[in-house]
Amino acid sequence: MEEKKQGYNEFTIEGRNAVIEAFRSGKTIDKVYILDGCQDGPIMTIKREAKKQDTMLKYVAKERLDQMSETGKHQGVIAIAAAYEYAQVEDMLALARKKGEPPFLFLLDNIEDPHNLGAIIRTANLAGAHGVIIPKNRAAGLTATVARTSAGALNYTPVAKVTNLAKTIEELKAEGLWFVCADMGGTRMYDLNLTGPIGLVIGNEGEGVGRLVKEKCDMVASIPMKGDIDSLNASVAAGVLAYEIVRQRLA
Repeated sequence: MEEKKQGYNEFTIEGRNAVIEAFRSGKTIDKVYILDGCQDGPIMTIKREAKKQDTMLKYVAKERLDQMSETGKHQGVIAIAAAYEYAQVEDMLALARKKGEPPFLFLLDNIEDPHNLGAIIRTANLAGAHGVIIPKNRAAGLTATVARTSAGALNYTPVAKVTNLAKTIEELKAEGLWFVCADMGGTRMYDLNLTGPIGLVIGNEGEGVGRLVKEKCDMVASIPMKGDIDSLNASVAAGVLAYEIVRQRLA
């Protein structure tokens, strides 16, 4: 438990001036928790800085901030800084070109569990993917927990944050990528051609891939399942599909 606290504290910034300074120094902030109803000068400054960086704001009760606080001096605001810097999508395409390989990207539609996110980044690295793309809102960012769960993969596999996943898919289609998303109602993954430049889209733990994102995908792949429960954990599903892509690429 102690280790968890340490890691959390390392990327938690408390207090108004500390949060303003963090933004102004260029630190990547994933999320800011603000005391609901608080609208004084420094808080308005924090909101402006957050808007500039497209950082997610969450309004919470004092009890929630007190719970999260390590110092007891949060002054109505706690920011969660990213443990790692985010890459650009272009960096991933450049990495594929440098390796002389067709691009292979993971796109995660609102994965909320940091352990799942870390495990998927680890799988992406081992499967030879060139990067992982996550949305800015309603999803886990690169926290200390994600860094730990990725078992070092975050040092090698670039992760980009985008405002609109569906729009990013459109832009990557123009670069020649095809997209396959995981969904129980899809075609058996073994019956699909998953070679060439490809983006693998994995959905949220509870709801799967969102409708707008799913509509942008060229293929819908299902994983054959024979058990008594209805679905696989998101990170396991990502691993199974990623390695079918690897198998087809090797063949």
